[in-house]
Parts: sequence; C-alpha cells; structure tokens
Amino acid sequence: MNQWKWTIGVVVIFVLGAFIVPSLLVTGFSADEEVTNAYLTEAEEKETASLLSWIEDTPNVSVSVYRAAEETVEDIPLEEYVVGVVASEMPAEFEKEALKAQALAARTYIVRQLSVDDPSVPNDAAVTDTVQHQVYKDRKQLKIQWKENYQTNLTKVVEAVKETNGQILTYNGELITASFFSTSNGKTENAEAYWENPFPYLVSVDSPWDKESPKFEQRVVLPIEEFENKLGVRLKDPSKIGIITKRTPGERVAEVKIEDNIFTGREIREKLELASSDFDWVRKGNDVVITTKGYGHGVGMSQYGANGMAKSGKKVEEIIQYYYKGVEVTSAESFLKKAI
Repeated sequence: MNQWKWTIGVVVIFVLGAFIVPSLLVTGFSADEEVTNAYLTEAEEKETASLLSWIEDTPNVSVSVYRAAEETVEDIPLEEYVVGVVASEMPAEFEKEALKAQALAARTYIVRQLSVDDPSVPNDAAVTDTVQHQVYKDRKQLKIQWKENYQTNLTKVVEAVKETNGQILTYNGELITASFFSTSNGKTENAEAYWENPFPYLVSVDSPWDKESPKFEQRVVLPIEEFENKLGVRLKDPSKIGIITKRTPGERVAEVKIEDNIFTGREIREKLELASSDFDWVRKGNDVVITTKGYGHGVGMSQYGANGMAKSGKKVEEIIQYYYKGVEVTSAESFLKKAI
C-alpha cells in the first residue's frame, strides 16, 4: 500500500480499529487540548533522543499519519508512533503492565489498519491523529500535556512500549480487533451488543476494578426541550420519560421505549452525548436527570480495569487474555510484510 514505506530510516505506525467497526473504537483517557508554543529544552531533546535510540534497531517500517491540526501528513517510525499513542490514550501514572497492554492493543490496531484502504483518512494517509482512529501526540505536545513530569512520564511509557516491541495480538492466527475504552460499569460488553458483528474474543467479563475510576459514575441534567429535540420525540405525560425495556449481557441499556418510539441504548448515548449506554433517568420538573455508569463503548479492554489488575500483581499477558479471550501475543513481522 502507498502508506507504507520500507526505507533505510526508522519507521512508524499506529493504531486502533477494525474494518467493520465504526470509528469510535476507542474511548480512552485522551484529552483534546490546543497545542501552542511548545518546545523542549536542549537537555530534554538529548534525553528524548537517547530514550528512543533503540527504535533505530527495529524493522524499518513507516506509517503516514494525518495531523489534523496542521492538515499535513507525517511519516513516523512505528514504535515511536506507538509511544505517542500510549502516552495520549492512557495516563502515564498507570502501572507499567497496564501501559504494556495498551501498547499491544495500539500496535495490533495499526498493523491491521494498514492492510486496508480507509477512505475516511485525508491525503491517502493511513490514520489520523484523532479519536477517529486513535490519538497520537508528538514530543512537543506531550511536553505541554505533562509539563514538569515530561521526562519521567516519557521514560515510563517508552519502557512499556520497548518491552512489547514488535508484538501484536492474534486469534486463530489472525489479527484481532483490539478495541478498548476508559471505564466499564463493572462489566465489559459483548461486541454484538454494541456493533453488528460478534467476535469470539470480545465477550462480556466482570471488571470490578473500574469502580475506582473518577469516570465510573456521572450525572447529566438536560432541559426537557433539549431532550426532546435531540431524540426527535415529544413527551405527552409530564411525569414520565421512557421505559428501559431491555439490557445487554454487560448490563447496559439495549432498548428504550419513549412514547411510540424505540431506541437502542447506543442511539440514546450518541444522540444525548452520554458517557455510557448504561444509564438511568428520572424527570424532575422541566429537566431530565440522567445517571451513567462507565465511560466508553464497553467493548474489549477496560483501561481502568487493566490498571486495577496490574495493581493486584497481574502481568500484561494475564491482563490481555482476561479482556481478549483466547488471544495470543505474537510477532508482528509476518503481518507487516503482508501489509505492504
């Protein structure tokens, strides 16, 4: 493919979705922020170069990344790209074993993404640097994000990526759809409960560690008029909203009836811009008060759950195999060659 280049230089790639899975495959901890006047000191530049010097000894592969803010395409070495993704998608203060799990998911996605043509990416690039695929930030952007903790955090993330260098996730010899999200409601979700297709490795599992997440429970108050307009409904009874008629295996809302309208939980979440499709609501006067549990689509690896497992002493392989059932950690080399 024209995105890939086997060159003498270093390489790049990055990660995150699947062919038939819609764009928001990931809902992590990344935060949108304007990047201006970013710079590294001379000492930081030298230390960063030293931290990333091992990448020169990795396979010479590069990937084209559409930088949305600048509207340009940048080629970035694979492992350096994974560093920028892990740093953007998961808090650096998380345990290293959780960061390693994130690196495996990120690298797996990009290898798969590079084997298809994605018409949603401008300028024939492989991926964007946004949540459409997976957030990627460069060194200057990370300096703004981390400020005085830049060197410490970068060192930790680089170590996690280096310790998983060249490894990806497969199921029955095929690359998996390595979806992940921030925080569950206490359970992950079956793939088919959120997307159309089932995946044998994306099935609901308990994730009790997520209760420690600051995003575990949130409340939104919407004026009735806004609620009605966003959903395209009119509430006839001033004391009622709608009835949740069905829930998923992951205990999220599967179906809601509002007057004569039937919605999926996902539709409600997206139309009302809720954190999760696990919600309950009550009407209070001219407002609808909605309480959600979890943050993200709920399919695949919970980032907060991964960190909880790591805190309890679990290693990266145990984390991965818990959230992605039946998968194997293997070399990316043969898959990279096929992607050319």
